[in-house]
Amino acid sequence: MTRAPHTLDEAMSKLSALENKDALAGKKYFGINIDKALGLTMPQIRGIAKTITKDHDLALGLWQTDIHDARLLASMVDHPGWVTEDQMNEWAKGFDSWDIVDQTVGDLFDRTPFADAKVFAWAAREEEFVRRAAFSMIAYMAVHDKKRDDMDFLKYLPLIESHSTDERNFVKKAVNWALRQIGKRSAVLHPHALRLAENLAAADDKTAKWIGADAARELKGEKILKRLGLG
Repeated sequence: MTRAPHTLDEAMSKLSALENKDALAGKKYFGINIDKALGLTMPQIRGIAKTITKDHDLALGLWQTDIHDARLLASMVDHPGWVTEDQMNEWAKGFDSWDIVDQTVGDLFDRTPFADAKVFAWAAREEEFVRRAAFSMIAYMAVHDKKRDDMDFLKYLPLIESHSTDERNFVKKAVNWALRQIGKRSAVLHPHALRLAENLAAADDKTAKWIGADAARELKGEKILKRLGLG
């Protein structure tokens, strides 16, 4: 599929042409914020993104529309090399749904030079989706950053432990996700992550207990152990 430059109006017209308000109830059921959403599916948005030339200014314009689907598209037409720290801070103010967080982090922010700093800065923030972004970032970096030294991921384990009692749904799931992805990254990291998971599973706090027990169950699974050469 050939990519071509698009104006903001042209990109928005493509989104609007696929508007489906009937799909919003289903999205809401899965915890997606539909207050300003058009109801497009992710494959539809990705399909549109494949027709648009990468364009930083267009991405900024799409984000500024405050429309859910446009913000998802923004993360797909931007490039990590163009992202600024100020942009990351500004976009974080608009994090209001888990899919916006995970899409923006997983397709864009985790590949920037600022990703590591934002993990610690955003984990310290109280807003549910900003804190989720910190742990989503860890999870995606563990998968995407193949060249990074495994041992560098150990510094995230104390952060995971310190926020393991945050009972908010979209935070605790991201904390759990980050722990599992670190443990699945390599045979070197696996015992460290599993040890933390088992410690959390034995905790008195119910959220920490859930995070730990669920992570430990996956990390002790036969498929994971075999893949890492531990089984």
